[in-house]
Amino acid sequence: MRSLSTARDLCDHHHPGLLKALGDIPYERREAPGSPVIDLFRNHDGAGLLIPREYGGHGADALDAIRVQRALGSLSPSTAAVAAMHHFTAATLYALAADPGRLTPAQLETLSGIAPGRRLMASGWAEGRTQQNILVPAVAATPTEGGYLLNGTKKPCSLSRSMDLLTASIAVPGPDGAPELALAMVNLPTRGLSVHPFWGNDVLAAAESDEVRLTDVFVPEELVVRTTAEDPGRLDDLQTVAFVWFELLISAAYVGAASTLAEQVLVRERGTAGERAALVIRIDSAFALLEGAARAVLAGLGGEEAVAQVLVARYTVQDLLAQAVDQAVELLGGLDFIRSGDHARLATAVRALAFHPPGRGAAAEPLVAWFAGNPLELS
Repeated sequence: MRSLSTARDLCDHHHPGLLKALGDIPYERREAPGSPVIDLFRNHDGAGLLIPREYGGHGADALDAIRVQRALGSLSPSTAAVAAMHHFTAATLYALAADPGRLTPAQLETLSGIAPGRRLMASGWAEGRTQQNILVPAVAATPTEGGYLLNGTKKPCSLSRSMDLLTASIAVPGPDGAPELALAMVNLPTRGLSVHPFWGNDVLAAAESDEVRLTDVFVPEELVVRTTAEDPGRLDDLQTVAFVWFELLISAAYVGAASTLAEQVLVRERGTAGERAALVIRIDSAFALLEGAARAVLAGLGGEEAVAQVLVARYTVQDLLAQAVDQAVELLGGLDFIRSGDHARLATAVRALAFHPPGRGAAAEPLVAWFAGNPLELS
């Protein structure tokens, strides 16, 4: 499959040997709890893809990032999910670091060690709570001498057992005493942070998406990113960048998983030429939407318009992949289903795109308002 081969070549360029190492592990073990895929991702310099060169990273752009994600997802959806969490966190923080004065010296020092140390960053934003605002922090911060004590939970939290840095959205008292959004950078190991079983599904089980509990976890003041009178839009900018990158990266991961099923249909020459062509057209069309959104971001698209564009792409990709996966499994046939569960698990993994925030229902009214010319207000 030409477009998938292109993505794999690019992944081999940035992370030589990673795809082969993943492919050498049987799929059932590759995607299971305790899988070595996160260590492989770390050891093949996975952490550095989106980190600027001046911080020791590869300095990849949005197009390269989603293509690498597609390649990873084609072999291990769990690895691609982990990569998405780390990469969108990196893209968010290093975007702030690019503007002098928006991060403290301690925050910049922490970021300077990520790529050289092959440190992995987990995201502790507030998604994952049914019927809750995804932008409202799940972790409270109580002021204490020199910083804050953090209390709360994040579940699921990918990379929960392998993370070196946890970025958590927190509620801190503002100048008037009212809670305001901030971001804590928690270096691990640290006292008071514990991990507990949460993920009960065999699909995507290697992503370590368990529960992280914070009990009086201390974070120094200088490692908390918050708004200031001189920079009141700091957290708004951070959230916008995070939203855009997350949707691009996670959607590309699932295009990769669906691409493997289509590739097998082509290799085995299942169905008619017309059916095979229709299948690949769906998948390549889905990825073309993500590439278009990535190009727009590279060209300077930002703010609400960028968020709206990537959400339109994500939901369309979601629909196209569902159709493509159903068609691919049918064309591969009953004997393929009987002889191995690998393709069935892969097809099920693709469906998980629908569960990532924001869900289609939650975004419907904000998007309709946006289409009508109003501000985009996600919750």
